[in-house]
Amino acid sequence: MKVENIKPYNSEGEKAKQVEQMFDSIAPAYDFMNRAMTMGIDRWWRRVAVRMVRKTQPQLILDVATGTGDFAIDLYRKIKPEQVVGIDLSQGMLDVARKKIEKHNLNDAITVQQGDCLALPFDDGSFNAVTVAFGVRNFEHLLQGYQQMYRVLKPGGMLCVIELSTPRNRVIKWFYDLYTLHIIPWMGSLKSGDRSAYRYLPQSIAAVPQGEEMLAIMREAGFKNCKVKRMTFGTCSIYSGNA
Repeated sequence: MKVENIKPYNSEGEKAKQVEQMFDSIAPAYDFMNRAMTMGIDRWWRRVAVRMVRKTQPQLILDVATGTGDFAIDLYRKIKPEQVVGIDLSQGMLDVARKKIEKHNLNDAITVQQGDCLALPFDDGSFNAVTVAFGVRNFEHLLQGYQQMYRVLKPGGMLCVIELSTPRNRVIKWFYDLYTLHIIPWMGSLKSGDRSAYRYLPQSIAAVPQGEEMLAIMREAGFKNCKVKRMTFGTCSIYSGNA
């Protein structure tokens, strides 16, 4: 099944609306569960991605599916661009992000707003870099999302996408499936009360295009120099390309 057809709650209705509802529901527990799901390794994945983006020295960065703002804050702290703009469907997640941004006194450097990645409210060629951390599998239309990110990038600008992926090694995959299919939904239901959200997670990871298949979609959207860097036994992939 295509990842666009994997929805958090039911097969009816728009995926975007269900994703928004899901993240509003789990926003208070999201950071805790993100650490638990990845055993804290997600911090390292983001550091690697930030180093990749930093090489281009972007001054204007758009962080799509910014969620609770961790990646946007990391990008600003390590790169010191003029501005980081975060956009997300979920107001609940953005409320958490705003509290973090205010806590770190970064209100002038990082702004966040609610919006749809499939219709980004920015002019063509507005940003030097676009980033997405653990968000593209939630796009209702993957190619359209990439086309929008391509549109708002300046010529030569960089796209960097971090996404969870499925290990290839059969032994590692057995433990991975046990953890993601059984332990994570159980933990998620205890912490957030929304078991469906954490059943959706492994289903969406299994369905999202990976490796060369993802790179082909990026190229179809217009990106050049598309590459993938596999992390931690293949449980995470970092994709990059240029407008």
